[in-house]
Parts: sequence; C-alpha cells; structure tokens
Amino acid sequence: MPSAILNGIRTEYRTLGSGPPLLMFAPGGFDASMDKWENLGVYARIKLLDYLPAHFTCILFDRRETGQSGGRVERLTWSHYLEQGRALLDHLNIDRAHLIGGCMGCCPVAAFATTYPERTLSMVQYWPVGGAGFRLNAYRRFAIHTAFVESEGLQAVIDLARSTTEGFGKDPRQGPWGPAIRNDADFAERFALHSADHYKLIVASTLRTLIDRDSVPGFEPEDLMQLSIPTLIIPGKDNAHAVSAARFIEECSAQADYWDVTPEEQTEHTAPQRIIDFLHSVTL
Repeated sequence: MPSAILNGIRTEYRTLGSGPPLLMFAPGGFDASMDKWENLGVYARIKLLDYLPAHFTCILFDRRETGQSGGRVERLTWSHYLEQGRALLDHLNIDRAHLIGGCMGCCPVAAFATTYPERTLSMVQYWPVGGAGFRLNAYRRFAIHTAFVESEGLQAVIDLARSTTEGFGKDPRQGPWGPAIRNDADFAERFALHSADHYKLIVASTLRTLIDRDSVPGFEPEDLMQLSIPTLIIPGKDNAHAVSAARFIEECSAQADYWDVTPEEQTEHTAPQRIIDFLHSVTL
C-alpha cells in the first residue's frame, strides 16, 4: 500500500477505480482508518466500495493518528485533518475533487469545503456526527485518558498502546496518539520525552478545539452558508449521529439534497446508487 509524507507526517492511502476523483474522509470517530469504509456498521452493510470505484477514482487514507498513518503530538484541530486531505490531493496532482465523509469524517469535509471551495466539486455527508450524546461521549473519552496519564504516567500509555490493536474510540486510556505509538518506534520515543503536565495541556486544548458544540463541529455555519456547493446529506439516528446534526448541515447548505430516509432504509440496494446518482448530477 502506498504512503506519502504530508505536512511532515506519513499518510497511508490507496486509490480504487477510475473516473472523477472522490476523496473519502473515513468514518470511525477517533479511529478513522480507511478500512472502516468496509468493516464498520452501516458502511459494512451498504458496501460503498463495491460500487463507487466503477464510477470514480476513490481516494482512501488513514487519517493521521489512526491506522498505519503517523502523527504528531500537538493541539489537534479540524484544520489539521482537512490539510491532510488537501496535501494528499496535491501529492496525487489532483486540483478538484468530490468529497465524501462518514461519521466524524463529515467534519473535515465541511471544513475542507469552507477552506478550499474552489477545489470542492461536491460533498456527500453520510451520518454526520453531532448532538449532545456525541459531545458527552467525546468528553468522557478524553477524561478517561487524562485520568490514566495522571495515575499511571506516559510510559504506561506507551505500554498500553503497544499491547492492543484498538484505537482511542475503543480504549480511551491510550489517547488519540495510541496507533502512532504502536506503529512508529521513533514517534514513541518522542512521545516519551513529553512531561505529563505539558502533555495534559495539549490533550485539554485538543478536546476544546475539536468538540466545541452540541451540533456538528468542524466549521463555522456562516462560512458554509456562503458557499454554493452541491451537498448530499444522509442522516444517521443514534447517540453519536443525531438527526439534528444532519439537519444542521442541511440548514447551512445552499444546495442541500437531504435524503430523508431512516437508517434501516439505507441498504446496499439503495445507498450506493443514491450517492452515485447525486455525484453524476454534479456538473464538472
């Protein structure tokens, strides 16, 4: 599988199919590796990668700090995530692309569009995260990690990350840099050099910048409302993907196409074709 150094961080990626480029910001919350498009929840059920590559060049990647991609201990913002996608397009010599995000991947999709509207052909927002439940669960994860650092220290974080294959979402104790610790010995050495107090400040500020509202984070509503980018919105309906989150993106999108169906109606026979039809309808 190819990799590229983007903004100083290794990014694992792959491309599938042919046709107009489709940059895919993976689902999975804080564990957004590219394999989640095939093995996670609704995405495993609807099998997008069985259909989309016949029409588009699908560009998949492990978000920084997940999967096999690297990372950097710094205050994480949505700008860091969108810039990884932008740099990947640059690496592939692609000027403009369709964007699709799943789950928490919807946030950098909207952030990308508000930062680089001239490079955004369209957006597909599949099960946007948001709602009070999403915010509370994110705060719980960061609190668990901070408490683990306080009680056990950073070496225990390194040892834990190396002892599991889970990410931050499944085992919050290891924190958002767990996969990078596990997959990169040099990163783990640098991680160990931080003081616990300094590290906890980075963790606290990351939570505040990433999860700053009960609705969909990642962008300012006023910025999205100024754009005229075709946007397909497909709602989830659970504690992390509130219907209100999908409706919020619809409210902020001048060219919103809201597919008003329940999760149960989103199947392999309906969802891929709905997305393909939408993307084909967008004039290049």
